[in-house]
Amino acid sequence: MKAKLVRIGNSRGIRLPKLLIDQVGLADEVDLEVREGQIVISASEPARSGWAAAARAMADRHEDAPLDPYVPSHFDDREWKW
Repeated sequence: MKAKLVRIGNSRGIRLPKLLIDQVGLADEVDLEVREGQIVISASEPARSGWAAAARAMADRHEDAPLDPYVPSHFDDREWKW
């Protein structure tokens, strides 16, 4: 299928037919990359996708401890209220 480039400000864009969008499951945001001289458009994963599972796996391996030791300050004694 051929498509024409259209001007969008100083950039250029293409209009994707709804049929193609539906076939590959594209949403409002996509990933673009260049592979061997081609522009590849693919469905984008939601931000922070997989972070919850990664955090659970770290906890299971006991790798979720703070990196720095706790250092108390005057803020803890005088300013912080629970």
